Amino acid sequence: MNNQEKIKEAKELLKKEGFFVDNLWHIDDIKSNFKCDDDDAQEVLYSALTNEATMDQIWYAIRFHAEDEGLEENQIDDDNFVRYLREY
Repeated sequence: MNNQEKIKEAKELLKKEGFFVDNLWHIDDIKSNFKCDDDDAQEVLYSALTNEATMDQIWYAIRFHAEDEGLEENQIDDDNFVRYLREY
């Protein structure tokens, strides 16, 4: 099995388990625009995709599209929220 087949299989497994895998970033996305090695590119991706502004924008977009679809928001009390955070 070649790498592309392994990646496809891994994405299918993750999608089956509920993860969104249709938009993945790769170190080549960074290296095509900047002179850096793989480790530096990975650090850039990590910083860009986990910073507070990015996360805020993603949650904003999720809320916007969920409301646009007419989805009702769950009410989470403090105990459930703390339990949720511990799981992740």
